Amino acid sequence: MNAGPWLPVPPAGYGGIENIVAALVPELRRLGVEVVLASVGESTIETEERISVFEKGQFAAIQRPYNQAVGVVQAHQHAVVRALRGRDDIDLIHDHVEAAGLVTLATLGADAPPGLQTLHWDLHKHPELYSRFDGGGRVHVNGVSAAQLARAPQALRDHAIGHVHLATPLAAEPPIDVAKDEYALVLGRINPGKGQDLAARLAHRHGFDLVLAGPVGPYQSPEELAAAESDPAAALNPDVRFWRDEVAPHVDGVRVRWAGTVTGRERDLLVARARVALFPLRWEEPGGTAVVESLALGTPVVGIARGCLPELIEHGRTGLLTSSEEDLGELVGKAVAIDPRACRAEAERRFTPAVMAEAYLALYEQIRNPA
Repeated sequence: MNAGPWLPVPPAGYGGIENIVAALVPELRRLGVEVVLASVGESTIETEERISVFEKGQFAAIQRPYNQAVGVVQAHQHAVVRALRGRDDIDLIHDHVEAAGLVTLATLGADAPPGLQTLHWDLHKHPELYSRFDGGGRVHVNGVSAAQLARAPQALRDHAIGHVHLATPLAAEPPIDVAKDEYALVLGRINPGKGQDLAARLAHRHGFDLVLAGPVGPYQSPEELAAAESDPAAALNPDVRFWRDEVAPHVDGVRVRWAGTVTGRERDLLVARARVALFPLRWEEPGGTAVVESLALGTPVVGIARGCLPELIEHGRTGLLTSSEEDLGELVGKAVAIDPRACRAEAERRFTPAVMAEAYLALYEQIRNPA
């Protein structure tokens, strides 16, 4: 199981892919799968074996200039390949590393174990790779939604064996019983695709309180970002530029506030108390980790009907969706009619780690024992 070099498993805060791996691995082991995890040294999840090059997660390097960051993922992937040499006890490689993971799987050669690459990202990226990809009959891919795979180049779809929706441990834990507050919440890394600027403008226009929770680039809190004000690297970061130019002018600390990265129990309570979880998407969201977390915490989802959202949300029962940015603000008020218990029940039925693990185990068996 290759989680990559960016964050530990589980991550301390933000970390979509790493959170999914953290939810998947214990359930796979419960089903009898032995797991060798390729991650960073500070990962704490229990596995049979660990492969790592970096002691700490390298997420802060991910948006540095190319010539400073290019070796990070290569060093990690090199360690994975070296660890596989000479072994005959690995039945399957399940990789989650963007682009480089897929290439590594394909270039291991015909004698290597079969590979499954889970595609967590926008498949319109890297067209020169995805539109020409050839897995040699032993590399397969899965999406995290049907909508994501439908947008993939044909060459990549030819390698697809299905999709598995994301899961959250919150859906299998006792529900959090708290009273709803009056704010809407946007949870996730602050960048143009997530649409926090649109949410902030709608909050002022329609008169609802809004909390933004998530990092700005590598900066986890308002204090960290303020301390980096004079750092040239911060000025080059595209998420920081988006924050400064498009979001910060609307953040007044009253109607709209930025909470920074919120983790653990504090994060769960913030989501559970929200009137709605707002997803003002400007991109085709592939998987929607924050969507399933919101449902598990009994919080209705209001969002733009893009990407995976129509697969995850039943309009009128677990949330409200629209194709219009202008209508989004009005739906925040209408969402009070959505029963939080229906949201929680849907999460318990569809989005637990056990459900996800059973689906992946079926894909593993399909790869190892093709018809």
